[in-house]
Amino acid sequence: MTDLTTTATPPTPPQRTAVLDDAHVGDIHGALGTIKLDDTAPRKGLSAKLKTLLAIIGPGLIVMVGDNDAGAFDTYGNAGQNYGTSLLWTLLLLVPVLYVNQEMVLRLGAVTGVGHARLILERFGKFWGAFSVIDLFLLNALTIVTEFIGVTLAVGYLGLPKTISVLVAAVAVIAAATTGSFRRFERVSVFLCAGSLLLVPIYFMIHPSTGTMAHDFVVPGMPHDSKLADVMLLIIAIVGTTVAPWQLFFQQSYVIDKRITPRFMKYEKADLWIGIVIVVIGAAAIMGFTAATFAGTPEFGNFDDAAGIAKGLEAHVGKVAGVLFAIALLDASIIGASAVSLSTAYALGDVLGLKHSLHHGVRGAKGFYAIFAGVILLAAVIVIIPGSPLGLITTGVQTLAGVLLPSATVFLLLLCNDKAVLGPWANGRWTNAFTSLVVGILVVLSIILTAAVAFPDITSGAILDIMAVCGVAGILAIGYAEVRRRKTGWALAAPIDRTGKENWRMPPLEELPKPVMSTGRKIGMSALRAYLVVAMVLVIIHVVQLATGHGH
Repeated sequence: MTDLTTTATPPTPPQRTAVLDDAHVGDIHGALGTIKLDDTAPRKGLSAKLKTLLAIIGPGLIVMVGDNDAGAFDTYGNAGQNYGTSLLWTLLLLVPVLYVNQEMVLRLGAVTGVGHARLILERFGKFWGAFSVIDLFLLNALTIVTEFIGVTLAVGYLGLPKTISVLVAAVAVIAAATTGSFRRFERVSVFLCAGSLLLVPIYFMIHPSTGTMAHDFVVPGMPHDSKLADVMLLIIAIVGTTVAPWQLFFQQSYVIDKRITPRFMKYEKADLWIGIVIVVIGAAAIMGFTAATFAGTPEFGNFDDAAGIAKGLEAHVGKVAGVLFAIALLDASIIGASAVSLSTAYALGDVLGLKHSLHHGVRGAKGFYAIFAGVILLAAVIVIIPGSPLGLITTGVQTLAGVLLPSATVFLLLLCNDKAVLGPWANGRWTNAFTSLVVGILVVLSIILTAAVAFPDITSGAILDIMAVCGVAGILAIGYAEVRRRKTGWALAAPIDRTGKENWRMPPLEELPKPVMSTGRKIGMSALRAYLVVAMVLVIIHVVQLATGHGH
């Protein structure tokens, strides 16, 4: 542990900010170091910079590794066992998406001091504020169920009793967060993050072809002799499991709870990159060693679940590989359940005005911890109840995440262009251009997913038609934006005055001017609302059909 106590000149009196909870102001107590509130000394030299980075590490690492959860193990294992390493390139394409999305979120957290859900409520109104929290709550609750399904698969392979193991895991997650010590929670989380590296020795035990892995990682391609519709849905699943809505809410609130300010932005970005590297290594390892293990065997192309991977590793590689994979799955499921539950508690606490900080003990934030523990216990109970529709829940999570992700990214982009919110930290032109492209791609993938839900027998031709129509619509939208920019000056392309940004924080919410909604934005928001309603109805119909035996 490091302790940075060097002080320079006394700091100037702090400006009024929008920070909602007094627990969010003070010393930074990270898992690997401390930074005092009055420590304003410049970080000179490698040693000082390294100590600062160690103290800051946490938010980016946890949010990234937490997303390599039970669902991710299932998705990456599916890709490797059914299609080899031919879809490995999707991970490389997702790296800039992961970074840009989460960089915008950490910037919002450090600069505003207000959680994601609260900002949506304040800047877009009660409907979207309520929608963001309700859909997050439902999706997160279902996602936590899948995490405990992962626990049952792992302990089942290890020969442990499933019911007791699920309850022990639930209690352990709750206990780690309810001590009233932020540092203690983060130390447990960082330890679990280190556990994800158990995938690396499995990779080296199996030794997939380095040349093939490198080629498929950088050269996009599609599996041979495979149905395009099935491959596209798996690619959408990879996107959905790697870029999930809960990440946005978690990291913004966690950055605030850790008391990170804009002064440490570059260190937090480094923390984010560390998390991205670890998550890509883990995902690539799963794809690589499942592809190498099952190639040429009867199990290739017949993926079942993550427990099947553990059994296959034992049969073709050895018992040690199977056990390591099961332990890694158990570790991933626990950290996933913890992070997703915390994002729910943060969001609801933010919107409902509850004290919502890990710095508070249970007595000081009863509502916050009740939400956190409640969603975990509810998910655990659902999993251990005999006859629970666990397969339907897993399908529902994957579908809902794909449907809701574009809307979450749209709000993120709009917030990062709200100069009343971010001032000199608002998005620049190139960030907006790239993020707009990402939003467009996510919308296309979401529409394909929705169409596949409505029409399970959708053909490859229909998917290509959808992509073509969306491409034309995108070109028309770009043309409209360019005409608007040339005639009146486009707000998203206007230069940003970055003067004094190191000391700028968002003023209290009540002091912000009300956002102005242009006609184009109103039309876009209305279209988004209509699409979400239609997509959600189709998802519900699909799940009901599956439950009654009428689905495919």
